[in-house]
Amino acid sequence: MIYFEKVYYMKQLLIFGLLSCLTTSCFQSRPRDCKAYTNGTFEFTEEIDGKQLRTVFTRKDNMEISTFNQHIDTASVRWINDCEYILNNRKPKNKAEQQAIHIKIISTSDKGYSFEYGLVGSSKKNKGNAIKIQ
Repeated sequence: MIYFEKVYYMKQLLIFGLLSCLTTSCFQSRPRDCKAYTNGTFEFTEEIDGKQLRTVFTRKDNMEISTFNQHIDTASVRWINDCEYILNNRKPKNKAEQQAIHIKIISTSDKGYSFEYGLVGSSKKNKGNAIKIQ
């Protein structure tokens, strides 16, 4: 009988612990610190056609300069709020480069941030991670 009382007591402790976790911060996400990533130099790697391709970009105030495949682009940055902004290519070479890109920071960490991005007005979104290198 003592064994069953111990099992019952352990189940009660486990249930109480889980309920406590659910009502406190055990499963709450860490708050985003988007302002920490307003300016800086970042690295973003994505897979395109089976190849890992790297983009390095520097964002300062309302300008972003990116390097991708030895090609440098400059874009204006318009912040919507602390965690979302619109990129517009400053010297587009074709119609595709004229389209603005909406970027939303989803979460932040000590090393960088996760984000989703897509053409303004499009429901199709991609996700990525940027690592702060400076």
